[in-house]
Amino acid sequence: MITKRIIPCLDIKNGRVVKGVNFQGLSDVSSPVELARYYSACGADELVFYDITASFEGRKLFTDILCQVASEIFIPLTVGGGINTVEDFDRVLKCGADKVSVNSGAIRNPELIRDAAQKYGNQCVVLSADVKRVDGQFRVFAKGGREDTGMEAIGWIKQGVALGAGEVVVNSIDTDGVKGGFDIEMLQAVCDAVNVPVIASGGAGAVSHFTDLFQAIPDIDAALAASVFHFGQIKIPDLKQELKNNGIIVRL
Repeated sequence: MITKRIIPCLDIKNGRVVKGVNFQGLSDVSSPVELARYYSACGADELVFYDITASFEGRKLFTDILCQVASEIFIPLTVGGGINTVEDFDRVLKCGADKVSVNSGAIRNPELIRDAAQKYGNQCVVLSADVKRVDGQFRVFAKGGREDTGMEAIGWIKQGVALGAGEVVVNSIDTDGVKGGFDIEMLQAVCDAVNVPVIASGGAGAVSHFTDLFQAIPDIDAALAASVFHFGQIKIPDLKQELKNNGIIVRL
């Protein structure tokens, strides 16, 4: 059985870590560099850095802050936000990223996934999908969850993996920031559809939610969360110990 990963997420806006509910009402949390240093030291398996308004604002990602974050940590770093070209991949990888997450840029140009995978390898390309239920269908949203693309999510994720994405992050807009638990139904549908690592995002509010996730979907590879870690409601060492106590394999 593969070791399950616990991944904090830094949502960056104007150079600060922020957090909202259902992708709305963002509030300031902390310095990304300070938080990154803390998570690297306290047992996080990886770190995700999202410049969450880059696509919406039509600009490039904050590389100065990214370079500072990358220089402070000793765990794998995935970076996303405003990734629209292979040159954007190159830029953030040179800043210290290990993997690059694509969302809106891949929706506009799916061949970006193939081009980046051919140049840097599948393991470097992460497809991030912001998904919400619309009229009973899982629908893909773009531009930080602001724009309904009309695309059916499971089909889009399968297409992204076929093009070369080596990992998928599924962000449930319905459960984001609500802290009522992960979206098991949506995540199971994605795991059934693809054969690459799947990371669950959106909904973590208690240690039991992580246990429920890994027990309900043994194939899920990792769980990503933000505010419960940022505000100290869940401490990663405590979470991992509880997962281990429940028979879930983690790196302590």
